Amino acid sequence: MTSENPFTPFDPQLAPVLEELRTREPAFHTPAFGRTPQDYTRSTSQEYWEVGASGRVYNHDSILEIAQKTPEHFVDADKAGWRAENFGLFELGPETYLLTYSLDQNGRPTRRASIWRREPDGWKILYHQGTIVSDEELKRLGKG
Repeated sequence: MTSENPFTPFDPQLAPVLEELRTREPAFHTPAFGRTPQDYTRSTSQEYWEVGASGRVYNHDSILEIAQKTPEHFVDADKAGWRAENFGLFELGPETYLLTYSLDQNGRPTRRASIWRREPDGWKILYHQGTIVSDEELKRLGKG
């Protein structure tokens, strides 16, 4: 798992945390994270914000607004055939982790990074960023 990881390798002692967080990614697109506005409130920190692959910035309230207006935006990753792989994990502080991975959305490769914190009521996502992998980078990796 770590040898091909383009991001952060992980300490094997963190494997249980990695497995817990893997089930929640891609965030907003898995049953473990949830797919309803109530789930999003439960799974996101009030301070949550993200930079999407387009460069657009979202925050906790804008994500909830999108979920209420266009729930079809939040597709089920497994049913859609998306593939998440090459997970890495780095402990940032007490109960706070940087999770990195690659996501292929049916031919749209992206690199992802999320910051998660374990709170008394469960995992909360604090930050997320998705970056589209360029054709040049795919060629460099021998995938283009």
